Amino acid sequence: MPNYDLTDEQNLLRTTIRDFAEGEIKPVRQELDDKEEFSHELTQKMADLGLFGPMISPDYGGQGLDYLAYVIAVEELARVDGCQAATVAAHNSLGVLPIYNYGREDQKQKYLPQLCSGKLWSFGLTEANAGSDAGNSQTKAELTDGQWVINGSKIFITNGATDVTLGVTVQAVTGETDGKKELSTIIVDRGTEGWTAREMHGKMTWRSSNTTEMYFDNVTVPEENLLGERGKGFHQMLATLDSGRLAIAAMGLGGAQGAFEAALAHSKERETFGKPLCKHQAIAFKIADMGLEIEAARNLLYKACWLKDQGRPFGKEAAMAKLYCSEVMGRVVNQAVQIYGGYGLMNEYPVAKFYRDHKLLEIGEGTSEVQRIVISRALGC
Repeated sequence: MPNYDLTDEQNLLRTTIRDFAEGEIKPVRQELDDKEEFSHELTQKMADLGLFGPMISPDYGGQGLDYLAYVIAVEELARVDGCQAATVAAHNSLGVLPIYNYGREDQKQKYLPQLCSGKLWSFGLTEANAGSDAGNSQTKAELTDGQWVINGSKIFITNGATDVTLGVTVQAVTGETDGKKELSTIIVDRGTEGWTAREMHGKMTWRSSNTTEMYFDNVTVPEENLLGERGKGFHQMLATLDSGRLAIAAMGLGGAQGAFEAALAHSKERETFGKPLCKHQAIAFKIADMGLEIEAARNLLYKACWLKDQGRPFGKEAAMAKLYCSEVMGRVVNQAVQIYGGYGLMNEYPVAKFYRDHKLLEIGEGTSEVQRIVISRALGC
C-alpha cells in the first residue's frame, strides 16, 4: 500500500510557513494590494525562512529539500496571499533553478549564495508577441568580439524591477539553423548599461507582486554569460516550465484552500431563514463540491511532485496538475463569492482578492489551452 503521510520535516515546514503567513502576511495583504506595493520586508523574511533556494544544495546556501517540500511552502503562502507566493515561486522555479541546473560552476558560485539569502532573479521569456508561442522571441543577441550584444524587450516578467533584483536570464535569438531560430539564454546583471526595467501597475491580479517590462538597448555582456549551451535555450525554457508548473499548481491549490476555509467559516456564522447558511442544502452541496475538488487537486499535485522527486518523467502530470489546480481555484473562488453574497464583492473580505488573483494562474507559465495541448500530445494525439 502506498504511504500518503508527509515526513516530519514536511509537516514542520507546513506548520512553520502557515504560522508565518497568518502572522506576518495576512495583516498587511490587503493594504499592500490596495497600494500595489511590493514588500521588501516580507521578501527578506521569506528568504530568512529558507524559502529562497529550498531545493538548492547547502553547498550554495540552499536548504537541500525535495520538490514536494517546496510546493507545500508555496501552497501555504498562497493560502493567505498569492502575491507573496508568486514572489517565491517565480524566484525559485524561473530564477534560481535554471542557474542551478544549467550554469557552470563559477556561475553557481557567483549567483546562488546571494539568491538563496535574499536577492531576487527573474527569467526574461515573455514578449509582446511571444507568450504561449514562446519560440517566437524577437529579442536578439549577437556575438561580437567576445561580447553578446542584446536588443529587444520583454513583458510580464516577475521580480524584474525590485531594489533586491540581482539580474535576469534572457532568452534571445542567437542565430539561425536550417531556417529555424537558434534560441539561447544569457545572464544579464542588474545595472548593465542599456538594460531598463519598469514596474507595471494597474493590474487586476497579483497587485503587490513585482511585474516588469524590460528593454534591452545594445546591452553588452561577456560571452561567458551564456547559460548552458548555445542554441539550447528553448529546451532549457521547456524544462524549466515543466517544474514551474508544479509551483503554479501549488498556488492554485493554496488559493482554493484559503477561499474554501473563508467560505466555510462564513457559512457557519451567517444566518438566513433562521439557520446558518451551511445548514441549507444548496450551500452544503457547494461546500461538499469545493472540498472534493481540493482533495483531488492535492492528490494530483503531490503525485506529480513525487514523480519528480523520484527522478521519473513528470511532464504530463505537471501539466495536468497546473491545469486542474488553477481551474479548481477558479471554481472554488466563484462559489466562495456566491456564498458570501454581496459581502464577497467587497475588498475587506478575503474572497474578493482570491477571486481576482486566481485568473493569472490560468494564463501564466502556459495557459490552460497550452496545458491541454501538452497533455493531449503526451496521451498520443
